[in-house]
Amino acid sequence: MAEFVHLEVDSGVATIRLDRPPMNALNVTVQEEIRAAATEASERDDVRSVILYGGEKVFAAGADIKEMAEMSYTDMALRSGALQSSFTAVARIPKPVVAAVTGYALGGGCELALCADIRIAADDAKLGQPEILLGVMPGAGGTQRLSRLVGPSRAKDIIFTGRFVGAEEALRIGLVDQVVPAPDVYPQAQRWAARFANGPAFALRAAKEAIDRGLGADLDTGLEIERQGFAALFATEDRTTGMTSFVEHGPGKATFEGR
Repeated sequence: MAEFVHLEVDSGVATIRLDRPPMNALNVTVQEEIRAAATEASERDDVRSVILYGGEKVFAAGADIKEMAEMSYTDMALRSGALQSSFTAVARIPKPVVAAVTGYALGGGCELALCADIRIAADDAKLGQPEILLGVMPGAGGTQRLSRLVGPSRAKDIIFTGRFVGAEEALRIGLVDQVVPAPDVYPQAQRWAARFANGPAFALRAAKEAIDRGLGADLDTGLEIERQGFAALFATEDRTTGMTSFVEHGPGKATFEGR
């Protein structure tokens, strides 16, 4: 039984819930529990979409600095790969993933939110990568995922200054995708995730993989990834169901089985 990270499943929607009060500091135990929850969500057939959530007050305010301050270069050289891969496990969940961001999403918390497909933030949320103020830099994907999301210039400004980014600015620059009142963050994330609970699971998986892998490749390679994924979906039952339903009943009326 995990101590700080819990996976809850309801009607096809899984919530990966961080629960380490008061600020959900991401120590080594939390990192490994995130990996375990992401792996389980990836593997379970009854999970069709995922919400990342830290609770009503805070998403995650960053790494456990007390733990990190005691680590030497050799300690971190050994740990940093596992740190990155624990977050990458979230990014590679082959299902739609939404981060429901309340309060602070800073440092590792921001990097965790960046692993989601979209981010819904409270109107009073603060995001940022303040590692520079500790004499280090982001180490769990911030320099890479943030720059791919908002562009290198904006990412450099956020990372170089260590400043906090308010919700409205985050929305404007594409760091988050929706801003809602704080009490509505999790319900809005649930509504988004629930749209995929009865969706074509293999098509969603293939679309996510094509986008994510294609962004790291040249255009021709990305198009080939897309072509192969598109063709492969013609072997699924959902493709037959979707096209038959369209012909007989019009768009948007298919009931998919995820096969």
